Amino acid sequence: MANRYFTQDTFDFLTALAANNRREWFDEHKPDYEAMVRTPALNFISDISTDLAMISPHFLALPRKAGGALMRINRDIRFGRDKRPFKTNIGIQFRHETGKDVHAPGFYLHIEPGDCFVGAGLWRPDMHALGKIRDAIADKGNAWLAVRDDTVFSRTFALAGDSLTHAPRGYAKDHPMLTDLKRKDFLVLSPLTDAAVRAKGFYSNVVERFAQSAPFMGYLCKALELPF
Repeated sequence: MANRYFTQDTFDFLTALAANNRREWFDEHKPDYEAMVRTPALNFISDISTDLAMISPHFLALPRKAGGALMRINRDIRFGRDKRPFKTNIGIQFRHETGKDVHAPGFYLHIEPGDCFVGAGLWRPDMHALGKIRDAIADKGNAWLAVRDDTVFSRTFALAGDSLTHAPRGYAKDHPMLTDLKRKDFLVLSPLTDAAVRAKGFYSNVVERFAQSAPFMGYLCKALELPF
């Protein structure tokens, strides 16, 4: 069975949007966006809900045009210099049920020509959450290492995100876990080729990678005192 989600037309639309990132162009091509981006994304979100619940019942797969797992295509241009109105990627975040925004723990899928990947973890957690994770790593480093360095997991995912230059306040400069304690993001990424996104095995590929990241997500949730 062919991939019923993202096709070459999806990539062609995103490429064209990157070259014509204007409201007038987008409005003119809104039917293409609906057919090639939003509808297949919502289909994917709806279909994965059962498999995601088997990995963890506490992450939400909500197939809504707004307020669900599909991230809005409009960019927030209020505070930055970049005034391009639209994102040129598809972002899907299956957020923890307790989360209110993109900074919550979540499984993630990113589709962008030449830069597709599966992700898991937390991006820019607030200081309270960051402190809990750092304390967990500092106090029980062996448990963190067992998750981080697991053979299957580390073969598929790599830690990503930004880190502090110096040791965070309250932690020794010579702490054996300093490299991870300096992290400002606790997320992992697993790259996908554009061809893999278009392939008929795409769905099972994503589910398998989410499952492989489950121990990592479980560790973070336990540190944050959240159900997994």
